[in-house]
Amino acid sequence: MTQLPAEILVLLSGWRIFAALAVTALAGLMRGYSGFGTAVILAPAYSVLWGPRVGVPVMLLMELVVSLQLVPKAFAEANRRVILPIGAAATLATPLGAFVLLTADQDLLRRSIGGFVLVFGLLMLSGWRYHGSRPLPLNIAIGTLAGLLKGATGMSGPPVILYLLAGPEAARQHRANLILFFGTIAVVSVIPPALGGLMGWAVLAKVLVLLPVLMLCVPLGAKLFRVLPERWYKRAALVFLVSTGTIALLA
Repeated sequence: MTQLPAEILVLLSGWRIFAALAVTALAGLMRGYSGFGTAVILAPAYSVLWGPRVGVPVMLLMELVVSLQLVPKAFAEANRRVILPIGAAATLATPLGAFVLLTADQDLLRRSIGGFVLVFGLLMLSGWRYHGSRPLPLNIAIGTLAGLLKGATGMSGPPVILYLLAGPEAARQHRANLILFFGTIAVVSVIPPALGGLMGWAVLAKVLVLLPVLMLCVPLGAKLFRVLPERWYKRAALVFLVSTGTIALLA
């Protein structure tokens, strides 16, 4: 057990933890406000700071805690007919995607995460959305793609967000849909990295330091949802998202 305090002391002695704390605070505010943002902000940022095989497991453990906190209320408000098939397909596909995380070259994986986030951020900023119907086979296909991405990069959100935000639901139900989806997939996503030996002391130390910041900022973001115009906050967050993706791609 002496390894964990030693890892925390090493972590606190470097500059990277201060960058990680700032990014974590922003991700928590965005997650509480919009129902998404944890993975797409933290996965590229943590991958730049510590590499994907440390950064992605840290993010997955923190995402799990946040999701369990938000899911109970979201379950009652979400469109379960759409979300549960997407979540089930994503859950089954996540272990397949995790094989990439466990075996891929670290630099290539980091750049892939950065490029993926950059494209997603630009699409969100452009206002493009999917505007077709949402039949069961397409729900399953989107869920499968999201699960593969979750296992490989820690980010299941981009295809699901672009798919769901075009629906007819009100903003509150959009938010609940996303929270329920992320909660559905959060539990299974931590299993492959744990079995693959990636949940070591270095990961746990970072979680213990960063998680309190995330837990503080998520409820603050939820309060902002009631008082801050959505277009202001979302545009600022997406600009940051594009910047983070660019740094991860080019670093």
